[in-house]
Amino acid sequence: MLRLAVLLLVLANAAYWAWSQGLLADYGLAPAVQTEPQRLATQIRPEAIRLLTPDEVRQIEAGPRSGASGATAGAAPAPECLQAGLFNEEQTATLRGALEASLPPGSWQLESSVEPARWIVYMGKYSNEEALAKKRAELRQLGVAFRPVTNPALAPGLALASFPAEADAERELARIATKGVRTARVTQERAELRGQILKLAAVDDALRAQLDAVKPQLGGKALQSCP
Repeated sequence: MLRLAVLLLVLANAAYWAWSQGLLADYGLAPAVQTEPQRLATQIRPEAIRLLTPDEVRQIEAGPRSGASGATAGAAPAPECLQAGLFNEEQTATLRGALEASLPPGSWQLESSVEPARWIVYMGKYSNEEALAKKRAELRQLGVAFRPVTNPALAPGLALASFPAEADAERELARIATKGVRTARVTQERAELRGQILKLAAVDDALRAQLDAVKPQLGGKALQSCP
């Protein structure tokens, strides 16, 4: 009985080996063949792979955009409007001469303008810096904003708010009083100013390069974008 079992086991192993090797395919007995030629066709060839240099990477990244941006490459930025001022009568006369000598006709103009008076909610004038520092500390504790005054006649002092109309400053004074500010008052920090504003409506790269010739006559007033 044991011999028969061993013989059957040997025959079974032999039959499995013959099946796995396809020797029984003629009898319809063979394992399924796993072939996917389409995958072999799409495999990446390892021997063709190489690392790109930084210059090649930049060229590839710029490539898709070069066609779309080719028409605008190197285009100058659009001209912008710049202005500076206010200039009083004497300053305007000096500036006009520099503009006529340095800039193309029609590229600039001087326009009359008015800066309204400035009314402030004011605290001061203090006798010394120690008293001023003490008042700053008190205002911070009350949560009230402030700034130094610009009028030398009011310094050392503090402006708690600024308005073009006296009535607006009076209303703000009443509001601030509810926070515990008792010694503030309304005063005029600056009177109404009339003068000229320099306006350059279309400043391109060429005109911008010529502006250095007139900057000394601007009296420290910066050229800013037109409102």
